[in-house]
Amino acid sequence: MKPSRFLLALGLCLVVGGSSVRANEIFKFDQANSTIAFKVRHVVGNAKGKFTKFSGTIEIDRERLETSSVLAAIQAASIDTANEKRDEHLRTPDFFNVKQYPEITFKSRRVKQTGPNAGEVAGDLTMHGVTRPVTLKVELLGDPGSVAKNSTTRWRVTTAPLKRSSFGIGKGATGESLIGNDVAVEIEIQAVRAR
Repeated sequence: MKPSRFLLALGLCLVVGGSSVRANEIFKFDQANSTIAFKVRHVVGNAKGKFTKFSGTIEIDRERLETSSVLAAIQAASIDTANEKRDEHLRTPDFFNVKQYPEITFKSRRVKQTGPNAGEVAGDLTMHGVTRPVTLKVELLGDPGSVAKNSTTRWRVTTAPLKRSSFGIGKGATGESLIGNDVAVEIEIQAVRAR
């Protein structure tokens, strides 16, 4: 597979494709047109939410794809579950403790192409002061050739459910037993060429 069709990014990280991309190309997350969302079991149904403030940078080296990198930062206080009372509780030390841990970050360690429009980005996810390895699977939504024309691309990012207990989130909180431990991540990232 030719890395010239494959540019990577996140998240949490995504992949960006295009045949005319130069080495050390820089892409920035377009927050207004991207979504970082999650779903977790709560009582008898699912609670859904998203983060509304985040940023990310993707640096691509098409000559040495494995040296490409992804950095992302989410403002934990921007959590939005469409329930203000619940959101305020999630910001407290019972859960995200946003005053002590204001950011959720992802930093890539390895990039790998797995198909013409797909890849994996392995890296470190830091949340609530705890860092764990995570592998993100990325899939291009659209035509790889459109990146060269429009300088914009869109990707779906998936990963295995995150265990909130692995990050110490919700441990010991009142009603913790009513909340599932597995958190499904639902991400779509649009990125714009910056350089």
